[in-house]
Amino acid sequence: MTDSLQRFLFENTPVRGHLVHLDATWRAVLERHEYPEPLRALLGELMAAGALLSATLKFEGALIMQMQGGGPVTLLVVEVTSEGTLRATASWEGDLPQGRMQDLVGGGRFAISLVPGDGSQPYQGIVDLRGDTVAEVLEHYMAASEQLETKLWLACDDRQAAGMLIQKLPATEESDLDAWARVNHLAGTLKNDELLHLPAREVIRRLFHEEDVRLFEATPLAFRCSCSRDRVIGMLRMLGRDEVHSILEERGKVEVTCEFCRKRYTLDPVDAEQVFAAEVQTPPGRTRH
Repeated sequence: MTDSLQRFLFENTPVRGHLVHLDATWRAVLERHEYPEPLRALLGELMAAGALLSATLKFEGALIMQMQGGGPVTLLVVEVTSEGTLRATASWEGDLPQGRMQDLVGGGRFAISLVPGDGSQPYQGIVDLRGDTVAEVLEHYMAASEQLETKLWLACDDRQAAGMLIQKLPATEESDLDAWARVNHLAGTLKNDELLHLPAREVIRRLFHEEDVRLFEATPLAFRCSCSRDRVIGMLRMLGRDEVHSILEERGKVEVTCEFCRKRYTLDPVDAEQVFAAEVQTPPGRTRH
């Protein structure tokens, strides 16, 4: 199966759905990091959830999801762009126990940021980290921040991550509520093995063969990191000349490793000096990006 997202809706109802399957995209993340098994499960499900939620939005830019916790897993980050690219990373301390998500992450917060591609003001929504699974955390966020009733099913193993979302848009008639209850009941019969190993169209056919479902063309997805030397230079400028010189005095060079793709950027003293020389040459009144 290819990495893709399948949109669908139920005709004449306020119910829509999405199915995502991440194969090479998920393995690209695992190839760059040696995550413990409990953390892999969380991060893979969060990646699938990010792709599903991004499909509910109409915007150009990036959706960034962050879980920040007080447990042994301190941070999970997933970024999905409107171009269909994904990347992810996570941080943890010590040995990780098997068990509920709360045992790994503990109390904390969950945030979703929308970063427009045109450079305009980002939007961020933050809620308490509530729920025993990634799906429950996302469902709580959508109910609290977007007032949209949303249900998710997520699954992950060492080869692939997958998910399904159904969402109830504002209803105006009693029949709309009946449709949501019916679709929700049918979706609840989905098994992890089906979600991971069956093509999206086959999953939809099995679950909703008695419903009038409209399928849209699938959207391809892929792993891609947006790090670059220019971004590293921008970060060093934010640190400031004194801080960068302190690093050079201690180590003889500046090394920055991307937390997402593990690519390493190295600057020697001459490179670092050019960073700030270019900053000085910027004409007054202009901002460099």
